[in-house]
Parts: sequence; C-alpha cells; structure tokens
Amino acid sequence: MKEPKLAAVALSKTFYQHRLGQSTPVLEEIDLRIATREFVAVVGPSGCGKTTLLRIVAGLIPPSRGRVLVDGRQVSAPGRDRAMVFQDSTLLPWRTVLGNVAYGLECFQIPRKQALDLARPWLQVVGLEGFEDHYSHEISGGMRQRVNLARALAVDPEILLMDEPFAALDAQTRETMQSELLAICTRVPKTIVFVTHEIGEAVYLADRVLVLSARPAYVREIVTVPLPRPRDHTLRRTASFRDCEDHIRNQLK
Repeated sequence: MKEPKLAAVALSKTFYQHRLGQSTPVLEEIDLRIATREFVAVVGPSGCGKTTLLRIVAGLIPPSRGRVLVDGRQVSAPGRDRAMVFQDSTLLPWRTVLGNVAYGLECFQIPRKQALDLARPWLQVVGLEGFEDHYSHEISGGMRQRVNLARALAVDPEILLMDEPFAALDAQTRETMQSELLAICTRVPKTIVFVTHEIGEAVYLADRVLVLSARPAYVREIVTVPLPRPRDHTLRRTASFRDCEDHIRNQLK
C-alpha cells in the first residue's frame, strides 16, 4: 500500500475512573492502514472497544498511547476531513429534514442560506428528494438514517466513520440501506470505517474486515473479502460469501 489515507499506529486506550481508583484497558496496540476509498468494516465481541476506536479516529477522544494519522498528519481533534454517522440518527426535532442536513455545514461556520443550498442536493443522493420540509417524527427510521448519512456527506469528508448505523432498523430496511449505501459509495466514493455486530453485513459491504479480540482488544485478523464489485444480495448465497462469513465467525469464537 502507498501512503495510507488513514492509519492507526500502536493505538491503545485505557479509561481511568479516578474516583474509584480503577482503570479499564479497552484497546491494545491497534495497527491499521486503510487506503483511499477503501471500505473497512470492524467487528468484534460486544464491549470490545469498536466504538472507542471510531471515536479516537474522529478526534472525539484522545488515545492513551499511539497515533491516528490522516494523510500522514496526526489527528488531535475533530475535523472536516472526517464525519461520523452514529447508530442513533440524532436529528434535531425542531429542524426540518433539510435543516438537519445543513446543520453540519453550519457547525463549520457556513452561513445558513449557503448551508441549505449545499445540503439540498444530498437529499437526492440519499433518496429523500421531496421530503425537505418534513420533521423527524414524520418520517420512518430508515429515512431518518438517510438524513443522518446525508448530513455527514454534506460536509464533503474524505473519511466516513459509521457506528452501527443500521442496527436499530428492521431486517428488510437494513438490507435496503446496505444496498443504498453501496450505491451511494459508487456515486460519491469515500474512505469508510464501518462498525457492525453483523458479520454478514461486514462481508457484504467491506473490502476488508478488521476482526478485534475481546477487551482489551487487539487485531486478531484483517480479512480480505473475496467478492467482486458491484455487489447485490445474490452474493449472500454464494460459497465465497458463506466461507468468508464462517471464517470471521470462527475468529470471533
């Protein structure tokens, strides 16, 4: 790999509870190199530190040791080159769909009218054209996650960090959102780190799957997904898909 778009170097994180005099090691010596426009999924046992890893990459919390690098530059705070998509859509209920998509742009000091103009095309990208003036309570869970994704894409990040964004959706909507995400990635290529508990989701979406151990998490294996692109749901029935899924499941055991 050439100079990676995103790298974690000997990344470790321990949380300290000073009141109780306790420490909880969560991540241990994580090394990872992700190429430009690569899609990497992260799986691991519940509570192993997947979300913590994502938050460190986003610059929301500092590592205890090690570094995160974007294009060779050390990450020390949030930046417009990275955008986070959370499991909960976290929409502002007093804003319309369009207003929520524009909110991230406004956080970067872009005037509201300009932010709304910049946000509008992203509703078409995520299939929400015509819902600009709806509020969050007037749309479905899948649609709220589309707004969440559009809000992240609107700031035009180089890296998209996704923390189990489809976990709260029903199975059918989840599969639809997976296919839509792949279609969006074809139209608007991004470097993506995607945390999930679902092994099948990781295999279907990703170029590689980072398999973490139980806490304190280390990299058990990085699995290359042997599936061609573009992808559709028929791949789930192939032997290559099942073999990759079974291999990752065995690593988690």
